[in-house]
Amino acid sequence: MSDPQRRFRRCCLSLLGLLLLSFAAAAATSPGDPWAPFDAPWFDQTGIAEGLPQSITTSIAQDQRGLVWVGTMVGLARYDGYRTQVFDTRDGSNPALPDAYVRSLLALPDGGLLIGTNAGGLVRLDPATNRFHNYPIGANGTSDGKIYDLADDHAGGVWIATDAGLDHLDLHTDTITRMQTGAGTAPRNFSVMQDRAGNLWLGNNKGLFVRRAGATAFEQPEYPAGIVASVLNNQIWAIHEDRAGRLWVGSGQAGAAYRDTDGQWHPVPGFSGSRNGAQQATARDFLEIAADTMWIATDGSGVLAYTAGDTQLRQIKHDAAIASSLPGDSVRGLLQDRSGNIWVATDLGLARTNPNARTAFSLLPSPLEQNALSDTSVRGIYVDTRGRIWLGLGSGRIDMIDLKVGRMSHLQLGGNQIRRDVQTFVETADGSIVVGTQGLARINPDTLAIQPSIVPELGNKPVLSLQRDGSRILIGTYDGLYRYDTSSGVLDHVSHDPKDPNSLGSDTVRQIDRVGDSWWYGTTHGISIASNSLDRDGFENLTHRNGDPSSLPQNYISSITLDPQQRLWVSTSGGLGVIDHYSPGSPYRFRTIGIAQGLTSDKISGIQDDDRGNLWVSTSNGVSMIDSDTQTVHNLGPRDGLHIPSYVYVGAARAPGGELLFGGLGGLTVIRPHWRAPAAAAAPLTITHAIVNGNEVPFGELPRDGQTIRMDSHSRNLRLDFALLDYQTPLETSYSYRMEGLDDDWTKIPRGGLPSAIYTNLPHGDYRLQLRAATHGMQPRTVETRVGIVVKPLWYETTISRLIAVLLLIALVFLLVHLRTLYLRRQATQLQQQIAEHTRDLLAANLRLDELASTDGLTGVYNRRRFLELAGGVRERAQGRSVCIALFDLDRFKQINDTHGHLAGDAVIRGAIEVIKQHCRQGDLVGRYGGEEFVLCLPDTSLQHAQEITGRICTALASTTVAHDGCMIPVTVSIGIAALHPGESIEQWLSRADKALYEAKHNGRNRCATAS
Repeated sequence: MSDPQRRFRRCCLSLLGLLLLSFAAAAATSPGDPWAPFDAPWFDQTGIAEGLPQSITTSIAQDQRGLVWVGTMVGLARYDGYRTQVFDTRDGSNPALPDAYVRSLLALPDGGLLIGTNAGGLVRLDPATNRFHNYPIGANGTSDGKIYDLADDHAGGVWIATDAGLDHLDLHTDTITRMQTGAGTAPRNFSVMQDRAGNLWLGNNKGLFVRRAGATAFEQPEYPAGIVASVLNNQIWAIHEDRAGRLWVGSGQAGAAYRDTDGQWHPVPGFSGSRNGAQQATARDFLEIAADTMWIATDGSGVLAYTAGDTQLRQIKHDAAIASSLPGDSVRGLLQDRSGNIWVATDLGLARTNPNARTAFSLLPSPLEQNALSDTSVRGIYVDTRGRIWLGLGSGRIDMIDLKVGRMSHLQLGGNQIRRDVQTFVETADGSIVVGTQGLARINPDTLAIQPSIVPELGNKPVLSLQRDGSRILIGTYDGLYRYDTSSGVLDHVSHDPKDPNSLGSDTVRQIDRVGDSWWYGTTHGISIASNSLDRDGFENLTHRNGDPSSLPQNYISSITLDPQQRLWVSTSGGLGVIDHYSPGSPYRFRTIGIAQGLTSDKISGIQDDDRGNLWVSTSNGVSMIDSDTQTVHNLGPRDGLHIPSYVYVGAARAPGGELLFGGLGGLTVIRPHWRAPAAAAAPLTITHAIVNGNEVPFGELPRDGQTIRMDSHSRNLRLDFALLDYQTPLETSYSYRMEGLDDDWTKIPRGGLPSAIYTNLPHGDYRLQLRAATHGMQPRTVETRVGIVVKPLWYETTISRLIAVLLLIALVFLLVHLRTLYLRRQATQLQQQIAEHTRDLLAANLRLDELASTDGLTGVYNRRRFLELAGGVRERAQGRSVCIALFDLDRFKQINDTHGHLAGDAVIRGAIEVIKQHCRQGDLVGRYGGEEFVLCLPDTSLQHAQEITGRICTALASTTVAHDGCMIPVTVSIGIAALHPGESIEQWLSRADKALYEAKHNGRNRCATAS
């Protein structure tokens, strides 16, 4: 081969190599989901504040009931999503943990738990007693007190990797056997795993070893020299077999490698061998979160996500600026529970993320990450013709997301725009991006260079909205509508004229949209419609009209859109207005969707329809979807991945891939409208803890759905803690309970309260306790659990006891009656005589008592109570006949008491009564009404006759003087007279007489007045 041929061949090979590298780079930067570089897992944290004994968590396991157990360096915790129960070396008189430092955990089929400690050996929790059984160390026990790893042998036993050997526990006989690993291994074993083929893999201080199925000796597996060898010859801290049968191995200092199903070993790119001479972080654990995708827990590098065969891995790490990031980068354990949640044990607490909550996710601000936002709140969103997403933020910041390269660029406005909010964007014909902020700025679409203040006349005007019509840009401000021609540079202005009802509805133009061939301007006073973007007047204005449900819901307009089904949607601060069949020229008749129709708020900001015609809206407290077919409202929640709670900006757009974007207070929400979580077993509503009459029920005895709690006759107090064991958004789950046969209605657990059912002093009987949990979000569901409660009666509450008691009572009553009869017969004669003697005395005494109870002690006339009884009888017997009543009040009686003393006052009262009695007829009723007041009832007396009688009494009293201690005291009286009206109560009758008496007093006293 000649030199030119050789040079040509080398050139071709070089070009081929460059092409292959280019394809590899493109594959690495263009994953299946273009949002993957921006979609960071959202972690909810559980730490000391939630009851963990320490933030350093070392291991995690989920028991048969679904509760999560967490090992720490100072104790063991049992967690149900709401409550944490801690176990350590102190447990009173009961056996406790021999060492609080928990290294490994393994859930057992019987509901129990194996605990490997750092120095105290192996411990088994018995769920039937809640007691710990400590296995010996040494003879008949584990090889060493430090237990690194526990693994199921799939045959009723457990492999135990210790600091001084490998042991096997037979769970049936509860015996431990020491296993020989051969001379080639070191005593220290960090990990152990038996694969589905029966091969036993051992992670040793000298590397990876295997005992083949059917063999008795351990050997090192075959592997290639180089990077894989550096991993497998290192300390092996983690071993895992994935669903496809790959074997994953993690080392102490050389990273990780995996063996494919064809037996070929591969390094994990970026985490195998040394990195520029530096050691890798220890690989502590593996977890397959999806087919072929592995999470690798590292001690210092967070979690590494890797898909077999890829050329790159993704790091999930702690970000101090994002509270929902991984709490810490030292990760010791991973677990995926039965509901799909991924748990991460870190040195800064326990973290949990739900990989299936992918309907929505959040892009949050952080100065530490390139693909994080540069400011807290997203005010404006725009998608240009290249598919790039422009985000307007505060303080003159702009973020641009390029999904094609998986990267976010951060831009900063300058000059007088540096501290101003960026509210809106529009793209011009040449591809330039015009930015609405304090005036207008322009961004070069290729270089991203910024030209500030491109229209000096708008330099001091905040821009709220932008739209383009050919070469013209329509600009909404707080000062009306501006139109800027990019070709000629001409700027003109349209504003509201209070004298012209057809002018622009308001000078605050918040939204501009083209609806068909017309232009719609959303203002703070409704919508102004123009047939042409050049119109200066003649607008058709739509506003809210009180009492007209077909008008706009409210005048503060945020967004306007016409969907493909020709439905017109308008978002306002009073709900969402909808015209179901919009047609130009037809009447604008809206219907309203708001809180009454299922939205969580009437304050609606952005609206965006998806490619199936469903409408998505952002509100002041969330995001909702309105089904295109049924018009049903579905409100997103944290279970769907929605974590930004408030949206007050109009910003909304559709991404090139159909995702919907909403700007919120705190970041950007990206919604995948058609995401559906994979089918998973429904989480149970489980009783997680119970106390009966002060005694804790062992975990293995806790009742399941349909089972019964039997309480003896002395156990009348009950507490049941329960939880929906999906561990997703505990504060968003609503709980309630009801005891059938005792409770009339459901008892609701307050938001944030611990779900517990508490009863004290239960009556004996059979009950059924219903527990209920309701979840919220796009796919809400209600879960119920029913538990029977049987309370045995005390001995005296049984039917036989009560029957005997009744018979004894009847016999006792019969005996008492018989004895009483005999006694009464013997006493009858004596009692009859005594009764005859006392009858006369009693009659006389009763007569005297009746007289005393009915008369006034000072005057001898009827007291008030007796008078009212008798007068009431006269009223009832009147039957249409005239009856009158008169109220008397001695004039200036207080002056008499003050001048002459109370004894003189008593003499005046007696004298006045004597005069009144002298003028009374047979059948008239006289009573003392109170103090110096008297009352006279005149049956069968007309009002005129009553006036004559009372007039005589008034005259007689005026001519009377009462002598007391040598003083002659004059007496006058004021009188009010009222005739009984048909159907009138005695209180109403007396009230009218009292008014007449007041009139007599008012007119000068010493006179009579009649009531009308």
